[in-house]
Amino acid sequence: MTGNRQTSWAFADAFVAEDEALRWARDRARDAGLRSVSPGTGAALRLLAASVDAKAVAEIGTGCGVSGIHLLHGMRPDGVLTTVDPEPEHQQFARQAFRACGFASNRARFIPGSALDVLPRLADAGYDLVFCDGDRQEYADYLAESLRLLRPGGLVVFEGVFAGGRTVDSGPQPTEVLRLRELLRTVRESQELVPSLLPVGDGLLCAVKR
Repeated sequence: MTGNRQTSWAFADAFVAEDEALRWARDRARDAGLRSVSPGTGAALRLLAASVDAKAVAEIGTGCGVSGIHLLHGMRPDGVLTTVDPEPEHQQFARQAFRACGFASNRARFIPGSALDVLPRLADAGYDLVFCDGDRQEYADYLAESLRLLRPGGLVVFEGVFAGGRTVDSGPQPTEVLRLRELLRTVRESQELVPSLLPVGDGLLCAVKR
């Protein structure tokens, strides 16, 4: 990548400024050894939530609230984020971060537990957007659940599909990367979806349900 391109990429990533509450959430995630979405990815999530006028969003992987804050900023003022994570302690950090951003407590529903245990309990066609940032080896299962959860015209979004560049690396790769490649192929070839791959952060795979 050329120097100019790197500079442009960095400029785009920092284009939407992040406030103190977001920086606090990032610090908590870093302390817990968790990866957070990049600022550019967060800005894309805001845009995507706003583009579908999202009232109901499901998030797989609460973390410490970085992606949730961006989603809430893009959603309708009466929108509710349902966020799932196996670690209740991380969700407590997210609660604090949401509160610091000024979001009312009824704007988010926190469900602790494994995504594949929780998702089947959520309503069919009840969501405008599903954001997947959990176990990448389970992404194919998240896709199947997302197709059930989304209304027609809704969006499914997967974070981290570049896997630090390994997805396009020709060398031998671990199972996680092979499953990401399968996911990309499945989404691209699906007749139910209109896909796009956004080169922000570590790769954002997006698709609209027909």
